[in-house]
Amino acid sequence: MEQHTKLAFHETMDTHELINFKTICLMKSKLMQGICFDNDLKALMEKDVQQSIEDLKELKSLYEGARTHIS
Repeated sequence: MEQHTKLAFHETMDTHELINFKTICLMKSKLMQGICFDNDLKALMEKDVQQSIEDLKELKSLYEGARTHIS
């Protein structure tokens, strides 16, 4: 994937929203594992947790190019 040095303002906002959404999904899956008794469902949630962690790492690398002020 090609990396750009700076994100446009709307891309910064969209990336921030995606990070928030994936963080909430990660927390829900992690918390639901504690009350789940079905091993297949628990394994599926763990797979979702691991995928969310990878997604957040990628989004974080994109967010490093975010614009936080007008210059």
